[in-house]
Amino acid sequence: MSYEVSAKIQGALDQLLAQESVKSALAFAEQDADQTLENQIELCKIEAPTFHEENKAARYAQFYKDLGLDDVHIDKHGNVVGIRRGTGNGKRVLMEGHMDTVFPLGTNPQPRREGTRVYAPGIVDDTRGMVVPLSVIRSLDAANIKTVGDLYFVGTVEEEGIGSFGGMKTWLDDNAVDASISVDGPSAKGIIYEATGHMTCEATFHGIGGHAHGAFGKVANPLNAAARAVAKIADFQVPSDPKTSFCVSNFHAGNDAGIHAIVPEATIKFNFRSDSQQVLDELYQRILNALQEACDEETARWGKDTITFTHKRYANVPAGTQDVHSPIVEATYAVIRSLGYEPEFLHGGSTNCNMAIGKNIPAVCLGAGGEDCGAHTLQEFFETTDAYKGVQQALLLALLLAGVDGVIPSILE
Repeated sequence: MSYEVSAKIQGALDQLLAQESVKSALAFAEQDADQTLENQIELCKIEAPTFHEENKAARYAQFYKDLGLDDVHIDKHGNVVGIRRGTGNGKRVLMEGHMDTVFPLGTNPQPRREGTRVYAPGIVDDTRGMVVPLSVIRSLDAANIKTVGDLYFVGTVEEEGIGSFGGMKTWLDDNAVDASISVDGPSAKGIIYEATGHMTCEATFHGIGGHAHGAFGKVANPLNAAARAVAKIADFQVPSDPKTSFCVSNFHAGNDAGIHAIVPEATIKFNFRSDSQQVLDELYQRILNALQEACDEETARWGKDTITFTHKRYANVPAGTQDVHSPIVEATYAVIRSLGYEPEFLHGGSTNCNMAIGKNIPAVCLGAGGEDCGAHTLQEFFETTDAYKGVQQALLLALLLAGVDGVIPSILE
């Protein structure tokens, strides 16, 4: 797509890049690459599956304290928080990376280096997102740069799986900021400025149950109702634009000891997503209708008892977007281009910035440097070549959003 950055945004970035202090900070970020990688390897070794981030949080909080951030604490939800104060009365800017990984306790990641790569489960997603802010802080301190607005640094919990961005949600529920930067993923070229919404649900079908032969014809079968529901959902047609998907991913009923029994309960779990909140809500209602229809049909089939269902919603992540020419998106584009990359708009996205976008907070998710990394696999790797540019990108965007004392105001003004 043809894309032009406004004179205001480009002018602010040009002013920043002309400052000796900013040049010094960018140079330090490059020199700090080895230290940042050491931090990354250390944190990667601390296992932190979703809901079990406490050990990693404790070490991360110590990093914040050692860097001299203000009000360093672990909040009631488990998020690690520290503040680098501005000169006062400026825009409050959040920079965060999530602390949890998809790997269960006992995975025991042991990073190993092979050439320019470091291999370990979780080495990128999102351990790299945790250490980019550390290097940003060191770089700003080394260059003695004073922002106008406060910079909030947060290590969030519960991003992955059924955590469903819970740490980001609770932190934003409890705190007010004017802009948000999430650091997650490998590429320094991609811009995530939209939010793919998703819901994860469970439905359990209930009946009387009984002997597979003796009760046959006397009771309806909840498992049959569950199967009817799955078949109905499988036949759904959904739009390709906005991109929308659905998946019944789990089906549980009975056990081998009761192989000759009609089950009293059967459970399915499903996840569905869309780049449109309206389509997401409509799809949710269609699924609920399918569940009820399945109960009604199974009940009518036998005419003996009534099949019912109950359901739980484990995750409800909002969909949303921003104007592609909003200040934060233009600034991200300009920054990436200034680092020698061709920026790429990544449409949709399921990241912590969903929660910020859902609250109408200007937000983007940045890659942390490196390249495609095999995330969520045991073969995950981090490519170190030019990875420092991920730090430079986050640094420059934070300065544009917060403003620099005596140099530029926030681009949000």
